[in-house]
Amino acid sequence: MTKSKSQNAREKKTPTIARHQGDAAMPARPGGKLGLIVDHLLAKGGATAQELAETTGWQRHTVMGALSRLRTRGFAMRLETEGERKANRLDHAQG
Repeated sequence: MTKSKSQNAREKKTPTIARHQGDAAMPARPGGKLGLIVDHLLAKGGATAQELAETTGWQRHTVMGALSRLRTRGFAMRLETEGERKANRLDHAQG
């Protein structure tokens, strides 16, 4: 029995790029608007869902879905709260 196309797609690994020698590898930056989201998440202060929605022109729920897709692709992120601002940030973008 052969595997279906969807099973093969799930088994493919996301390409990775080594950041620095000795550091863990991170997934390759996607193109398009997902790439813009990654760029904003790499910023020192991260980005709120509203800021990402304004950047991409998407609605907030679409941005939240995109963040979920990035997590499944191997991008580890966390939600940081400073006062009333809740910003998402990629884990390796510390300091």
